[in-house]
Amino acid sequence: MKRLALMIGIFALSAPLALAQTSVWAMDPAHSNVEFGIRHMGISNVHGRFGKLIGNITLNETDATKSSVQVTIDVDALDTGNTQRDTHLKSPDFFDVAKFPTAAFTSTGIITTGKHLKVTGIITVHDVTQTIELDVDGPSAPVPGMDHKSHSGYAATATINRSDFDIGSKFPAAMVGDEVKLNIDLEVIKQ
Repeated sequence: MKRLALMIGIFALSAPLALAQTSVWAMDPAHSNVEFGIRHMGISNVHGRFGKLIGNITLNETDATKSSVQVTIDVDALDTGNTQRDTHLKSPDFFDVAKFPTAAFTSTGIITTGKHLKVTGIITVHDVTQTIELDVDGPSAPVPGMDHKSHSGYAATATINRSDFDIGSKFPAAMVGDEVKLNIDLEVIKQ
């Protein structure tokens, strides 16, 4: 009986430690965005951003490979700095935001080497789902924010092909490049 009580006591004490190893970090929408760059007619790069993101990182503080990421991107918040181009990109010719107003990313695996991560996941854009790999730096050392909560950051890059998502299929790569370079900056707040 004493042995059973001892085992129960050990499990009761270890449960809070196991819970303390995992924390949830919500994305700060005012300081997070996805920027993209794509070639135009093979002569210049057009840049834009999606500035409305929501999501969470569930961080395993002792083993980052056991962490996870979920993000939803408001595609209708697309901004290239040119209203006419933005309207065209939101049309059925490209993103068709009336039908597909959001994009989503969910991680499926993480490999870590120091502060550098390779995050693999599935991304759904324009109702097409593909696997993507992100090169990620982070997390940065947490700092206290004005809200008295810990803030941290991540920076990620990836390259995708718009043709894989059936975006702008009427436009040849000579006019609108197929390769899209992504730069992602996330500021996250510990919950």
